[in-house]
Amino acid sequence: MNPLVFLHGVGGGPAAWDTQVAHFSALGYRCVAWAQPGYGGRPAVEPYSLETVAEALKRDLPAEAVLVGHSMGGCIAQEAYARFPERVRGLVLCCTSPAFVGASEFARQFIAERIGPLDRGQTMAQVAARVMPAMRGSRSEPDALEKAERLMAAVPADTYRKAVALLTTFDRRADLERIAVPALLVAGSDDRTAPPAMMQKMAQRIAGAQYLRLAGCGHLGPMDQPAAFNAALEAFLRRNEL
Repeated sequence: MNPLVFLHGVGGGPAAWDTQVAHFSALGYRCVAWAQPGYGGRPAVEPYSLETVAEALKRDLPAEAVLVGHSMGGCIAQEAYARFPERVRGLVLCCTSPAFVGASEFARQFIAERIGPLDRGQTMAQVAARVMPAMRGSRSEPDALEKAERLMAAVPADTYRKAVALLTTFDRRADLERIAVPALLVAGSDDRTAPPAMMQKMAQRIAGAQYLRLAGCGHLGPMDQPAAFNAALEAFLRRNEL
């Protein structure tokens, strides 16, 4: 069994993966819910860039591991594979994208929605209460939204600003065809941030990748439907002997 390293989203933290860590630890996997610099009480890195964050992950990574990334965590997983593929045995990319182009209209709207309220003096808790309800799906677990809001409220505002800025520099579209490890891409049918059609096209560019669409799942992904996500991940790991 390969270690599983779980990578959280921009409004999350290591605790976003509590259900997955409990499930897969019970199956005998070594599980690491990684805190990106600046999250979970961990010091930030300077400059806060894809290079420095990927290097921080590399230092903490077991010799070989399966990377399981949600949203921003999926971007960091792709970045890690592009920089040190020899350390990655498999990729699980959930509710994520191969690029977040800083000059795009989507990026401008994302930044305005997430950072604008902080500029106007709102707290992270206030931003979370406004943003997170739109991230849940029509079949969310009852406590998914409360957990997501609580995690986002705990993210330091300065870290959040830096992480959003980092996302606007991410673009690994040209590297999708170079991925040569087993890959599972999980989309939510109700996800408007990483739409399933986009994730399906992403999967088609990765040789042998498996694509799965979770009905009624929103952008909260593993928190939205933990049982369905765990079943999909477990089947993927067994099928590929990971």
